Amino acid sequence: MATIEECRRALEKLSDNMAGAEGNVRAAAALNRSVSCHLKDLDVTFVGRLVDGRIEVRDTVQGPPPEKARIRLVMTGDDLVALVGGELNFAMAWGSGRVKLEAGLPDLFRLRKLL
Repeated sequence: MATIEECRRALEKLSDNMAGAEGNVRAAAALNRSVSCHLKDLDVTFVGRLVDGRIEVRDTVQGPPPEKARIRLVMTGDDLVALVGGELNFAMAWGSGRVKLEAGLPDLFRLRKLL
């Protein structure tokens, strides 16, 4: 099972990948939204913001997110590490229910370019 620190590093790597993206991917990530990533197996939530194509983790809280973020992810720590490491396909994980992504419809349309 992935540790909280491994998951934090995975989010940092994802942030770096998004910040270094070009074209449509970069444009899709250029949102300013609250974001949360709840890791079910660790019962921990990373809370922060998506700003200028980067994920800024501002806090780590026990349990589910204290407030409803505009972009919400729910998965296991192992799935987060596998997604960022390229070992798990997001579309397949999302379609099978292993990963949940919730956001408003306009944000979902933009974020699909990232996925």
